[in-house]
Amino acid sequence: MSLSEKSYRGRIAPSPTGYLHLGHARTFWVAQERARAQRGTLILRNEDIDSTRYRMEFVEAMLEDLKWFGFAWQEGPDVGGPYTPYDQSRRREHYLAALDKLIAGNFVYPCVCSRKDIQTAAHAPHAEDDDEVIYPGTCRENRKSEIVNRKFSWRFRVPDGETISFMDGNLGPQSFIAGKDFGDFVVWRPDDVPAYQLACVADDAAMQITEVVRGADLLKSTARQLLLYRALNLPAPQFFHCPLLCDDSGVRLAKRHAALALRTLREAGKTPESLRATWNSLPPA
Repeated sequence: MSLSEKSYRGRIAPSPTGYLHLGHARTFWVAQERARAQRGTLILRNEDIDSTRYRMEFVEAMLEDLKWFGFAWQEGPDVGGPYTPYDQSRRREHYLAALDKLIAGNFVYPCVCSRKDIQTAAHAPHAEDDDEVIYPGTCRENRKSEIVNRKFSWRFRVPDGETISFMDGNLGPQSFIAGKDFGDFVVWRPDDVPAYQLACVADDAAMQITEVVRGADLLKSTARQLLLYRALNLPAPQFFHCPLLCDDSGVRLAKRHAALALRTLREAGKTPESLRATWNSLPPA
């Protein structure tokens, strides 16, 4: 049975690296409404895998803010469910299994380049709509046996020139060219932590997610992740990308926008209903 034939399973997946803001709430609300419209299941996943950035106080605040705003999930770290654990920090064995498959299939290679090395490469172009510099392929021919006493990451080898296409449920047809729009990307970091792309794919597949609802800034990540689904022989979910919420100056909201953090707005006397009323329009459920 394909994912499209299964009961709807959606998810919201905040990262506890700061307080949730109104932009998070807007995208998560779309995810919840789409799950409700399909009489499906909404999963809360705590993406706390990066121990260098998350703080336990943000985990507690995340749960509190989401409940205050009106979110209700049927599976999650606080309520359990059939695919526990729902904290990424407790799912390492799943990520290692996925990495082993990628290594066995020769889809990845060890890379010793630092971020500075990549940024200073004269021929390394910059992607236009996300923060990742296109990797110039310096380490593509590396073998793990050749790397001694050096930290390295595992980097996915993209099929240069292949067009990765998908139909977005909100924004319509999308396509990106591997090697041009995005390059080889990290799936396992040199500090022995799975990178976002791998962890996201492994968890969405394991939790049987049928549709991923998230912000439009992750469109290119979808192309990367579709390559991982294919390499791991896993069925990919559908995707639905929402426009980003911006401040009055047109800058997209980030966790540094403390004035628009949900708890700041609550302390100012705002209600969830009044905040939702400020959204001019929402993508259809």
